[in-house]
Amino acid sequence: MSGIRDPITKGGVCLTRRRFVQGLAMGGAFASMGLGSRVLAAAMKQKSPQTLRGTNFNLTIGEQAVNFTGAPRIATTVNGSLPAPILRWREGDTVTLRVTNLLPEVSSIHWHGIILPSAMDGVPGIATGFEGIKPGETFTYQFPVTQSGTYWYHSHSGFQEQTGLYGPIIIDPRDSEPFSFDRDYVVMFSDWTDEDPTDVYAKLKKLSHYYNNNERTHADLTKDLREKGLAATWNDRKMWNQMRMSQRDLSDVTGYTYTFLANGQTPAEGWTGLFRKGDKVRLRFINGSAMTFFDVRIPGLKMTVVAADGQNVESVSVDEFRIGVAETYDVIVEPEDDRAYTIFAQDIARSGYARGTLTPDPSLTASIPEMDPVPNLGHGDMGMNMMGHAGHDMPAMGHGQHQMPGGQRMTGMDHSQHQMPGGQTMTGMDHSQHQMPGGQMMPGMDHSQHQMNGGGGMKMQALEPNPSDFTGGPVQHAETEYGLHVDMRADAPQYRLDDPGVGLRNNGRRVLTYADLKNLRTTYDHREPDREIELHLTGNMGRYMWSINGVKHSEAEPLRWKRGERLRITFVNDTMMNHPMHLHGMWSDLETGDNNYLPRKHTVIVQPGSRISYRVTVDAEGGWAYHCHLLYHMLGMFRTVIVS
Repeated sequence: MSGIRDPITKGGVCLTRRRFVQGLAMGGAFASMGLGSRVLAAAMKQKSPQTLRGTNFNLTIGEQAVNFTGAPRIATTVNGSLPAPILRWREGDTVTLRVTNLLPEVSSIHWHGIILPSAMDGVPGIATGFEGIKPGETFTYQFPVTQSGTYWYHSHSGFQEQTGLYGPIIIDPRDSEPFSFDRDYVVMFSDWTDEDPTDVYAKLKKLSHYYNNNERTHADLTKDLREKGLAATWNDRKMWNQMRMSQRDLSDVTGYTYTFLANGQTPAEGWTGLFRKGDKVRLRFINGSAMTFFDVRIPGLKMTVVAADGQNVESVSVDEFRIGVAETYDVIVEPEDDRAYTIFAQDIARSGYARGTLTPDPSLTASIPEMDPVPNLGHGDMGMNMMGHAGHDMPAMGHGQHQMPGGQRMTGMDHSQHQMPGGQTMTGMDHSQHQMPGGQMMPGMDHSQHQMNGGGGMKMQALEPNPSDFTGGPVQHAETEYGLHVDMRADAPQYRLDDPGVGLRNNGRRVLTYADLKNLRTTYDHREPDREIELHLTGNMGRYMWSINGVKHSEAEPLRWKRGERLRITFVNDTMMNHPMHLHGMWSDLETGDNNYLPRKHTVIVQPGSRISYRVTVDAEGGWAYHCHLLYHMLGMFRTVIVS
């Protein structure tokens, strides 16, 4: 791949952790590794991470004994802490971070969401001149801090992020905050597994639903028969069975192996934050998980969202929000009673939860709510045009044109011909039929009639071809957007910022959506984009292969951008899973309809069967990573960006 190494496997697997787990089975593992009784005792109780302040930091990557499940294991830590220490910087300062690697393998630290030179970005083999931190060596990161807000840092080597190498970053603004608060807490969610991550990945490769213990049961079928009737249930099940897809394919790795943590605390213990009645409490939520989306609420308290991905937004009051892997949200809560409140973060698959407690007295606790029912993906989550179809799990929407916030309309695209640079056209794929696993044919873009099993017709609203609403230049497509190994495809992907997502629709609570986000200050770059790049998120669940445009990273050419240009990036999610897409080194200005106040993000969730767009000002030279932040997807759903 033109000399570019794989950014996640460089440095090998976490051999020390595997060696420790094997050693436990043989007995005497701590002694054989030189770990004394003090280390074993430390494994029994986790502590909240310390806060390091200033401009000069010494960080040591090493191993630490931990115990989250009753079985001692070895974690990858920074300064012996999981999560790693909170780093508190100040906007306008230059920070120096000396990172020493005591692991027997290459390591690294990536400063997630921080705008800095490519050489300091911390992705081995992609960041300019950076090959990782070799065992026993120290690498010095140094860069100016040009932003403020809530961010985080993590390893970009092997599966070290899964084994504990992640921590929060808080950057205090040069000027005063646009909102007031009395207390300031970080709440970092993560997912821990006692299994070796290489074993987790190997199991997914062999059986992609290995960790899904929420598949449909006879009770679900009985419920559908009672609510929908025999005919509707029969037709619905026939469709899903023919496509060989699961309505419960919500998360690849679940509570079947994961223990969900809040600031390193298990649900049994929980993290605790103190307040006095009447306090305004700022909670900086960070999702430092490897694979888990969390739905967060605090029963009895409204949350006022004031920042997303470190950037201030116009305040919006909600009961709940979904936080994707690598996202951050800052909220203000105002407890009016002298009682405890539970911070409840259930995973998207409803297989477990992380929790914390806000309380005026450490002796007071609050009840833990029941988890919501396991949700079902709907046909709309597959990107199907289900206008007028009863029983689906999506609001009925016309897909030819979708109303965006502020009255702006966004249209679909005519894929019969794709315009390429220079004006030439590229004939698209045959959308009339789409071959499914096992040779079955699934109807494609001809939505005037949707063919079901047995030849029965289900009438659908016809979709007329529409050109892109992008007028600044040609829309650039890859030579192929679907590789030979792709088994999923969205026929009618919708731009639906106001959809809270599967499991959160019509749940009786006010749920945050991307449509609610509005920058507190005007858009930084008002230029219209020079060109649009459309990227399809693709996969094959049977083989657990993830890709962009049907091509995995190791076989893909880099994306080459020119410094100074303004791009429009459009993602089309052809899979049934949420993907948190992260662009290193540059901001993503999410198109929410009001171009004067586009919210800035570093990680953008692309919902199943949907499309979403944002603008990027290409202002940072060098090599950059661009990838799905689900760790076990990252091997394939990844591109290298080269800015020159």
